[in-house]
Amino acid sequence: MRLMIFILGLFLSSVSFAFSEADLVKQLQQPQSIQGNFIQHRYLKALNKPIEMQGQFALLAQKGLLWQLEKPFTNQLRVTPNRIQQWNGSQWVNSGNVGQNEQIGLFLGLLSGNIDGLKSQFDFALSGNANQWQLTLTPNSLLMQQIFTTIEISGDQTVKKLTLNEKQGDRTQIEFKQIQLNQPLSQFARSALE
Repeated sequence: MRLMIFILGLFLSSVSFAFSEADLVKQLQQPQSIQGNFIQHRYLKALNKPIEMQGQFALLAQKGLLWQLEKPFTNQLRVTPNRIQQWNGSQWVNSGNVGQNEQIGLFLGLLSGNIDGLKSQFDFALSGNANQWQLTLTPNSLLMQQIFTTIEISGDQTVKKLTLNEKQGDRTQIEFKQIQLNQPLSQFARSALE
């Protein structure tokens, strides 16, 4: 009998301490700023080798994301909750690509833990714990079903890896490295996001 009570107690304690979507959102929204490097691999069915891109990013809570591509060419994007802009060397210019805006807005939500907008377009499956979690998004809206089969996100205190599996068989994988939390932003990042 004592063994049954002990086993039941272990089961109930593991259920009550399960890592939930709310826990993940809270964890991802804690840092005021996140910055670091990224490596992006784009796997296209038509190519034998992936296309590799590298750069830096800065994410500022409630403000937006600065995505600075450095290799194979330079490009800077600023993603805010209501628009996407590209740096032309002297000023920010609005992006006119609506499809790209939708995907980049989705990307901003994934990185910042703002999943409310995603819930209307994806079903969520979360596993793991606060130190090592994985979230799989499966599209449930017609628009997202035409683009993605799944989106896989994993991390710990922040997002560390993001994989976008597309309907036609292509795949984009982004890894975030040398992540710094709540550290001063570069002058360019500050001017872009503050």
